[in-house]
Amino acid sequence: MTKIRLIETAFRDAHQSLLATRMRTRDMLPIAEEMDKVGFFSLECWGGATFDTCIRYLNEDPWERLRSLKELVKKTPLQMLLRGQNLVGYKHYPDDVVREFVEKAYTNGVDVFRIFDALNDIRNMELSIKVAKEQGAHVQATISYTTSPYHTIEKYVEFAKELEALDCDSLAIKDMAGLISPHDTYELVKVLKEETDLLINLHCHCTSGMTPMSYYAACQAGVDLLDTAISPLAWGASQPPTESVVAALKETPFDTELDLKLLTQIKKYFEEIREKYSGILDPITERVDTNVLLYQIPGGMLSNFVSQLKEQNALDRYEDVLAEVPKVRKDLGYPPLVTPTSQIVGIQAVMNVLGGERYKNPSKEIKEYIKGFYGRPPAPINQEIAHKIIGDEKPISCRPADLLEDELDKFRKEGEEMGIIKKDEDVLTFALYPAVAPKFLKGEAEEEPLTPPKTGVSVEEPASIPTEYQVEVDGENFQVKVVPTGYLEIEAVEGNKPTGPVEGGVTTTMQGMILKLKVNKGDNVKEGDVVAVLEAMKMENDIHAPEAGTVQEIFVEEGDTVGADDTLMVIK
Repeated sequence: MTKIRLIETAFRDAHQSLLATRMRTRDMLPIAEEMDKVGFFSLECWGGATFDTCIRYLNEDPWERLRSLKELVKKTPLQMLLRGQNLVGYKHYPDDVVREFVEKAYTNGVDVFRIFDALNDIRNMELSIKVAKEQGAHVQATISYTTSPYHTIEKYVEFAKELEALDCDSLAIKDMAGLISPHDTYELVKVLKEETDLLINLHCHCTSGMTPMSYYAACQAGVDLLDTAISPLAWGASQPPTESVVAALKETPFDTELDLKLLTQIKKYFEEIREKYSGILDPITERVDTNVLLYQIPGGMLSNFVSQLKEQNALDRYEDVLAEVPKVRKDLGYPPLVTPTSQIVGIQAVMNVLGGERYKNPSKEIKEYIKGFYGRPPAPINQEIAHKIIGDEKPISCRPADLLEDELDKFRKEGEEMGIIKKDEDVLTFALYPAVAPKFLKGEAEEEPLTPPKTGVSVEEPASIPTEYQVEVDGENFQVKVVPTGYLEIEAVEGNKPTGPVEGGVTTTMQGMILKLKVNKGDNVKEGDVVAVLEAMKMENDIHAPEAGTVQEIFVEEGDTVGADDTLMVIK
C-alpha cells in the first residue's frame, strides 16, 4: 500500500481537452502560487498543443509562459508532454532540433518530461530521453495505451522493460481515450509493479465514464501517481476531479494527504475561469460518451463528429464516419489514436466517407506513415491499401530520424536574415513551425478574441445533400467542402482576386494555410502535377493541376490563409 501522489493537469491537458487549449498565461499566473502550496507531484503546464496554440491563436510566447510560471512555482516540479521525435509538432524533427529543444525546455523551467511515441516505437523516444537525463530532469517514459489483437499485457511489459533500461525514472500509462477498464487497469499496473522498479503513473480521460473506478483499481494494484484536474476543468474529455480523488482516498491506505480546504479555494478561482471561457466550452466534451469504447476516438474528436455533422444536417453520415475510424486504424496496423496518429486516422476517415471513395485523397502524412516515416506500426499494414496509396515504394526499415539532416543552423541563418530571431528559443520556434512562426515572431500575430457563450443552433431539414462540413481536430475548426471531380468554369476576376468561378481555376476543398507554392506564373504543368501544398487540419495536402496547361495567374502567397473553394491560381 502506498500514498498516492497527484499530477495536476489544469494548466495543460484539462484546458486542452475542454477549452481547445485556449487558456491564456495571464489566467494561470494569479493562481500559480496557491497551486504550488498544495503538494502535487508536479504541475503539467507545457507541451502537447500549448506551444502551437500560443503562437497560432494567442499571440503568446510559449517560452515566456514557462519562465513566468517557473518564477512563481518554487516547490512543485513543472511537467511537460513531449511527443518523442515529434517534440510539440506533428512530424519528426532532426536530432539537432530535438537535442536543442529538450535542453532549452529544461533551462526555461521543465523539471519532468513525459515522453511518448504515438506508435510506441522506442527508437523515436531514445534521444529525447537521453538528453533529458543528461540535464538531470525526471524522465517519465510513456506507454500509449490502446486495445487491439496486437496490444497485450505481455507486449506492454516488454516495452516497459526496454524503457526502464534507458534509465527512466517513472512510467506513465497514457490512456488518451479513457479505454482502460478497472479489471485491465489492475492487471496491467500489478504486473508493471512486479516486473519493473519504476514509479507507475496512470493518466486517463473520463470519456468512457470508467476512469474513477479504474483509478481506484490502480490504487489497489500499487500505482504511485494519478493525473487529475481541478473540478471546474474535470470530467468528460478531461481527467477526474482532483478534489473528488483526494476525498475518495482519504483515510484509506492510499490517502493523498492533500488539503481539501486549499483545493476548494483554488476551485473557486477556476470556476471564474470556466465562466470566462464558457463560449469555447462545448458541453458535449464534458459528457460521458460510451461510443469511445466501440470506436476508440480520443478526447473531443468523437463528440465533435457528432456536433458538427448535426449542425450540417448530416447526421446520416455520423455512423458512417464512426464506423470508418476503426477500419482505417486496422488498415494502418492498429496505431494508438494519439497525436499525430489520431489526426492521420481521424481525418482520413472523414475524407473516406465524405469523398465517396476510400483513400481517394490520401494526405501527405498518411503516405509518409505507410512508408514508415512515423515509425514501426504495431501490426502489419493492409498491403492492398498500402499499394493504392504508395504504389510499389518500399517502406523504410531504419529509425525515421536517421534520414533527416540537421536543420538548426539553416533555420538560424534564415531567421536572422528575416530579422525574426531575438533569442535562441526563437530559432526553435521557427524550426518547429516554419509556416506559422514568422508571423508571430515578426509581431504581426493578433490574439484571437474569446468567443461569447453559445446560444444553440436551430436545425432545419436541408433542401439538398450538404457538401460542406465543419470538422474539429484537437480544438481547431476546419471547413471541409466535398466537390465533384473536374474543374470550375468561371470568368469574373475583380482586381487580383477572383469573385466567382474562373475557367481553369485551381481551387481548395478546405480551409487552411498555403505552405508551399510549387509553380510560378508562366510555368507549364501536366494534369495531376502538384501545384501547391495546403496545411489543413494539421496535415499537408497536395493540390493538383486539374488539367495540363500554363499557369496564367497566381492569387496567393506562401503563408496565406485560404477558405474552402477559394481559387488559388488559373491554369489554361
